[in-house]
Amino acid sequence: MEAFTTLTAIAAPMPKPNINTDDIYPAAGASAVARNMPAEAFGSQKHAGANAFSALRYDDNCAPIPDFILNQAPYDQAKIIVGGPNFGCGSSREMAVWAIAGIGVRSVIAASFGDIFFNNCFKNSVLPIRLPQGEVEELLAMVSDPAKSTLTVDLRAKTVTGADRKARPFEVAAYYREALLGGLDEIAATSKRLDRIEAFDRAYRAERPWLTF
Repeated sequence: MEAFTTLTAIAAPMPKPNINTDDIYPAAGASAVARNMPAEAFGSQKHAGANAFSALRYDDNCAPIPDFILNQAPYDQAKIIVGGPNFGCGSSREMAVWAIAGIGVRSVIAASFGDIFFNNCFKNSVLPIRLPQGEVEELLAMVSDPAKSTLTVDLRAKTVTGADRKARPFEVAAYYREALLGGLDEIAATSKRLDRIEAFDRAYRAERPWLTF
C-alpha cells in the first residue's frame, strides 16, 4: 500500500451534498463508459479509474462533458476532492474508492461521509478528512478559484492548509494514521501488533485455565 505523509496538490470542488457511491462508480448500465468496459474489467481494481464519475464526466458517446469539474483545467489534475456533506453515501461498493484512487485522488475533505466509504478509503491509501462545515465552505470557496486551488494535506501534523496559509487541524484515528504513514495494509498493520496480541492471549488463557482452544 502506498504511504501517505504530505500531499500538495490541486483540489477539485464538489459542493453537492450526498454524492453517493453510484455517482462515484456507476453500475454497468448507468454510463456509456461502464457499458463499454469488458466484463472482466468492470469491478476490477486495476481498471476502476476509467469508470470514476463516468455518468457525470462523459456523454453517451464517451466524449468528455465540459461542464464537469474534473474535465476542466486545472482540476483535471486534482489529487484532492473537497466535497459536500455525506460524501460517499449509498451502497457499500469498495469500487468507489478504487475509482477515485485510480484517477490519482489521495484525499477527500468533507464535513461528513458515508461510514463504509470512509473506512474503505483508509484501506486503499486514500485519506478522508472530516472538517467542520464552515471550514469546508471556506475551502470550497478558495479552491473554486483556479489560482488558489492548491491545498497541502499534512498527515504528520494533521492539518490542511490552503492559499490563505491557514492551517486547519483534523483528527484521524491513531491506527489509521500509523498505517497510512507507513504504507501498511491491514495485515501488515496487525503484524506490527503481534507482541501485544500474543501478550493478551497469554494473559487471557492464564486467567481462564479451563479453556482449551
